Amino acid sequence: MGNSIRDQAAIAGIGQTEFSKGLGRSEFDMAVEAIGAACADAGISPRDIDGVVRYDMENVDEEQLISVVGPDLRYQASTGWGGGGAVSVLVHAALAVAMNMASHVLVFRSRARGKNSTFGKDPKLGGRYWERTPDRLPELSQWHVPQGLVSAFQEMAMITRRHMIDYGTTERQFAEVAVSTRRHAERNPNAVMRQPMTIEDHLASRMIAEPLRLFDCNIETDGAVAMIVTSTERARDLRQPPALIHAGAMNAGSHHIRLSTLLARDRNDDSAARTGHQLWESSGLKPSDMDAFFTYDFFTSFVIMALEQYGFCKPGEGGPFVEDQGLYFEGGRLPTNTNGGQLSEAFIHGVNNSLEAVRQIRGTSTSQVPDCELVLTVAANSDPTGGVILRRA
Repeated sequence: MGNSIRDQAAIAGIGQTEFSKGLGRSEFDMAVEAIGAACADAGISPRDIDGVVRYDMENVDEEQLISVVGPDLRYQASTGWGGGGAVSVLVHAALAVAMNMASHVLVFRSRARGKNSTFGKDPKLGGRYWERTPDRLPELSQWHVPQGLVSAFQEMAMITRRHMIDYGTTERQFAEVAVSTRRHAERNPNAVMRQPMTIEDHLASRMIAEPLRLFDCNIETDGAVAMIVTSTERARDLRQPPALIHAGAMNAGSHHIRLSTLLARDRNDDSAARTGHQLWESSGLKPSDMDAFFTYDFFTSFVIMALEQYGFCKPGEGGPFVEDQGLYFEGGRLPTNTNGGQLSEAFIHGVNNSLEAVRQIRGTSTSQVPDCELVLTVAANSDPTGGVILRRA
């Protein structure tokens, strides 16, 4: 099966703000800075942007952006499911370009997610959403929140424990993931968490939701990131070497909030596993062809699961795969999240990992994989999700 978007679109510009545990800025203000930086990186004017793809959870919408981007947006779309949309936005942008629905498509994410960055009563308005859970709960929440499944931490702990029971995955293997991302972050001046970490440091950190410890969990940060997607032909004439979107796929599926449904499925039927199958089939490539991997590392255990779901190892072999610096950029089995990811660089809903994927293709990462030509970047594997393969032109 071919892929109709193959190499027709490319990421031509990337930009970001500073990342911090508390910037004290509005999400709109941060978005504008990141968008301007991405345009400058590509060598275009913000007024050249005629398409926008965003999360449906993004508080900065198209109406606000009209004061910043082109006055005649001719394409706009959004994709949902929280972390699952982190890469689906790129699939939508590539489709828009391939179908000539837009010439320069903006993809961005702006988040005030520091511990004290709340700017409204709605759970989506910054800070810790679970601290603003209403007294009267709607829909499915009324059944699981009173039982203790209040936030992603408790939900992911249940899924993590199931993987440990099924396959013997250990806390020490989770620690290997945390240490590898921190080692990458130490080399990245933009990372929030750059203090060295050892396996012992991880295992001594306090428990958040058993079996997940503090250093198993993503950090809470403010910041924004943006990318410019355009046609491959146009990208060749712009400022930076293009990162071609070689293949893309999206799949619906179970969600971590609906644990009974998620855990009832065969794991090979998860949306992440099906996305992987489609990417390999449509591209003619295989996992061993990838030079680096960028995955939604909101919890260490889900990196191990993603390695299995995307075919880098068999089910149950993800734990041993990460041992002995298996994910490290230099000498590892598969360089993974070389920016430090959401565990150590910043938690910008995973989109910051795709910026690092572009840097690897360009050869400008602070933890550069030698001769990096092909990378896989994917979104959360606990949600309906998406992924793309980027390649060097």
